Amino acid sequence: MENLPTETPLLETRGLTKMFGSLRACDAIDLSIAPGEVHALLGENGAGKSTLVKMLFGVLDPSEGEILWKGKPVKIGSPGEARATGVGMVFQHFSLFEALTVAENIALALDGNIGIDQISEEAGRLSQEYGLPLDPSAHVADLSVGERQRIEIVRALLQNPELIILDEPTSVLTPQEADKLFETLAKLQSEGRSVLYISHRLEEVQRICDRATVLRHGKVTGDCDPRQETPSSLAQMMVGGEVAEISGAGLGEPGEVLIEVNKLSAPSRSPFAVALRDIDLSVRAGEVVAIAGVAGNGQSELFDVLSGEDKVGDADAIKIRGQSVGGKGITERRLMGCGFVPEERHGHAAVTDLPLTANLVLSRHASDRSTFLSGGPIGLINTGAVAIAAKRISEVMDVRKSGEDPAAGSLSGGNLQKFIVGRELDRQPVVLVVNQPTWGVDAGAASRIRQALIDLAKSGSAVVVISQDLDEVFEIASRIAVINEGRLSEPEPAKTMTRERIGLLMGGFHDGTGHAHAEAIYAH
Repeated sequence: MENLPTETPLLETRGLTKMFGSLRACDAIDLSIAPGEVHALLGENGAGKSTLVKMLFGVLDPSEGEILWKGKPVKIGSPGEARATGVGMVFQHFSLFEALTVAENIALALDGNIGIDQISEEAGRLSQEYGLPLDPSAHVADLSVGERQRIEIVRALLQNPELIILDEPTSVLTPQEADKLFETLAKLQSEGRSVLYISHRLEEVQRICDRATVLRHGKVTGDCDPRQETPSSLAQMMVGGEVAEISGAGLGEPGEVLIEVNKLSAPSRSPFAVALRDIDLSVRAGEVVAIAGVAGNGQSELFDVLSGEDKVGDADAIKIRGQSVGGKGITERRLMGCGFVPEERHGHAAVTDLPLTANLVLSRHASDRSTFLSGGPIGLINTGAVAIAAKRISEVMDVRKSGEDPAAGSLSGGNLQKFIVGRELDRQPVVLVVNQPTWGVDAGAASRIRQALIDLAKSGSAVVVISQDLDEVFEIASRIAVINEGRLSEPEPAKTMTRERIGLLMGGFHDGTGHAHAEAIYAH
């Protein structure tokens, strides 16, 4: 919608700055959001987006500058003050208690003493009014990720905000659920409410946003109408240069089966985990098989059994290069030429307090023993060889860091992810299993990681990519399967797979396509 130049912004920042020691996470940011506007906030990892919105929502105090609300300076010292001002926020990572009901979770976030019956009634009314169906009496543990996001949005709407901040809202949604969310945003906009929309998905920014502000290294580097741009030009504004095109050229006919899964079942490990049921999968040399799905449908559980972090009772349920490995652990599978990249960077893929070289030794001490260790049955670390390998990985993957061998936790999310993926690729594994390879990673880092996975397959390895990002899935996959409630669909050629079909498979519909099925997903 067109906004008159003289219109007073709903929210405006002037010179907003946040210092962490000597680091300027946000540097003199000027931003204005008009009434009834859907405004995109774009930028690479570490660009300052999260820091900025945390100041707007009262989680962080600015070091300098000011925030204006309807033309008047305001101090937002806490989330409660933000909500009282008229600002609501839905974070990327939900803050819900799974053992409580929808209404009880909403009550925990509301200011004041409101009865649970009144909350249930209001939440039910709002959920229907905005096309976000919810049962206030349902327990969160029984809900899909899309339904959990609805709780967060309804919880924000109960505060009657004039501005809603959404942080990566479609990262956990099926395509159909994302479409329904966009309808909700259109209704909010028609009521004169504003939305500050953070997303790495540039196509949807073009589709729903009126304006976009781009951050790079904590500074505003651009302001544009995204509908007049292309995804490529928006990405260039974010990274300050060209983003490499992904090339799948060179992927030929697949070779021998390198990883095979037969009738794999595994019980859930906790009340809130997902059981795996009768999974069949074969991946050949020279192909990338992508497994799509909405978060919480068994992705982590599947990764854990493929990697050997969780062993299975039937040794023949998983075979690598023809050998039964269901009862073998991760180290034994690494010694067979396998590589693994888990979803969680901090604490799982890397020990954040340790330097990059120590993390390299922790993951490759067995598979690279002759290179990294010397002497005796225990072995001494060959620090020179480890340092050379860490440097090689950093150069190949363009890992940007503050020193020669900094702590893993000091790297930005995207740079740490590049190092972790590069650490596995450096071994040229015969089989590589990666869970969410570019989760929360900016366009430049994502491009490099995706191309590296394709190049590994071109060299004759079998690559399994578990991903919630459909753009990524279509960009790199030879074949695509979908996991839903612990079941895996039959992998289909990426060339013939459609987003609509993937969305239906995500919703548990395995018998074809059709609008009636899609509507059933929404009703669920």
